[in-house]
Amino acid sequence: MKKMATTFILPCIFLFSISSSGFSSAKITPRFPSSIVRPEQLSVSSQTELYEAKYFTQLLDHFNYQPQSYRTFQQRYLINDKYWGGADKLAPIFVYTGNEGDIEWFAQNTGFMFDTAPHFQALLVFIEHRFYGKSIPFGGDTNVAYSNASTLGYLSSTQALADYATLIIDLKKNLSATNSPVVVFGGSYGGMLAAWFRLKYPHVAIGALASSAPILNFENITSPYTFNNIITQDFRSESENCYKVIKGSWEQIEETAMKNGGLEVLRKSFRICKNYISGGAIENWLSTAYVYTAMTDYPTPSNFLSPMPAYPVKQMCKAIDDPAQGNDTFAKLYGAANVYYNYTGTAACFDLADDSDPHGLGEWTWQACTEMIMPVNANNEESIFPVSTWNYSNRAAFCKFAFDIEPRPNWITTEFGGHDIKRVLKRFGSNIIFFNGLRDPWSGGGVLESISKSIVAIVAKDGAHHVDLRFATSEDPEWLQDVRKREVKIITKWFSEYYHDLAHHFS
Repeated sequence: MKKMATTFILPCIFLFSISSSGFSSAKITPRFPSSIVRPEQLSVSSQTELYEAKYFTQLLDHFNYQPQSYRTFQQRYLINDKYWGGADKLAPIFVYTGNEGDIEWFAQNTGFMFDTAPHFQALLVFIEHRFYGKSIPFGGDTNVAYSNASTLGYLSSTQALADYATLIIDLKKNLSATNSPVVVFGGSYGGMLAAWFRLKYPHVAIGALASSAPILNFENITSPYTFNNIITQDFRSESENCYKVIKGSWEQIEETAMKNGGLEVLRKSFRICKNYISGGAIENWLSTAYVYTAMTDYPTPSNFLSPMPAYPVKQMCKAIDDPAQGNDTFAKLYGAANVYYNYTGTAACFDLADDSDPHGLGEWTWQACTEMIMPVNANNEESIFPVSTWNYSNRAAFCKFAFDIEPRPNWITTEFGGHDIKRVLKRFGSNIIFFNGLRDPWSGGGVLESISKSIVAIVAKDGAHHVDLRFATSEDPEWLQDVRKREVKIITKWFSEYYHDLAHHFS
């Protein structure tokens, strides 16, 4: 059996494909149709109750002094002062370190900050990552900003962190709140940024909650097999038959695609729209559903990536194990795919050629070609996906073709560390919470053991991708409620120590 196209999934929810013989396209695009993905349905009546959008004049380049470096752009941030106790009371400021997409989307999916703001009397700020959403350099013109490596060269994690530090310092000054303590929050790539921010800018933030932050998913720190091994275990834990059906389906799809009239069989079996179909596209479409369903295997109904029921992996396996489908593998897979792509039942057909980008995630392609070289998607014999290996050369070849650049796979560990992290941070860092849910495939690259008394790992056996940051609901299981209570308790301790030190004039 020939290898299926290898899919590389990047935080927060991004993926692209590179075939075993090379790269599949010059543009890396999201694999989920815009008609399926919708903003999170909130527990409040309107988005306007959550935040007000503002803009900050941000420096293009924080690390050089060439004339071009002094150019500026408008960086968007969202602010909510409804519960803030004010500068006079030294009330805290909660800052979300924005991910690779529209900041409103992430704000609408970070209910933990809104839920805890009244308790802490906190000011809420969500800062958009440069080159995403409406925070576009070069006059806000994406045609210029995204045009080539010379302009995209200003898109990096280090520039983003410097953006956040600059904005926070300026905002505190304008609010006369220089002594108000700041805690940064983030999930996935945003969680990585939150952790790194605390390490790089301890004078700006007193602590960080880094949820589902795979900061160890670089170089050889984490095995490239780990990501898909966790997905495999997620499905296998629900049903051995479910696991076997998915595992055995790839060869059947490929064999059918190569037969005379086979593509029409696949089109009808999976209700694919008539504009485009191929065996590889079907495989990518299905693998996307399995990967993202495993990532967002939440214990309550959600609408983060697409509308899904509670425990969606269980529901996928339930569809596959449905005796009414008999031995029709494609009918079983179609039922499973519907859990992710069509839970609302409104999709008439599925467009495999849809390369729309509803949340503005596209420029992660650049980051995945420069510094975010995260080896995943290798598959061993037990994997739910076809056997494959991590191939850096394919990634480098694509990046050379797309941007005429060479990736720097060792830069993240050089800049932020990662190797021997427990030994390194035990006597250096402090006040970081690393949350990971073990059903999340990104947890394999996360910090799963506490490093010190103040760098704490919280691990939830049944947790999924940054589930702790979601809005609380009455249906949340007890373990999730306990996780959030523990996080609140730790953050409370940070504030207590900060105010004590401030009162005693400790620097």
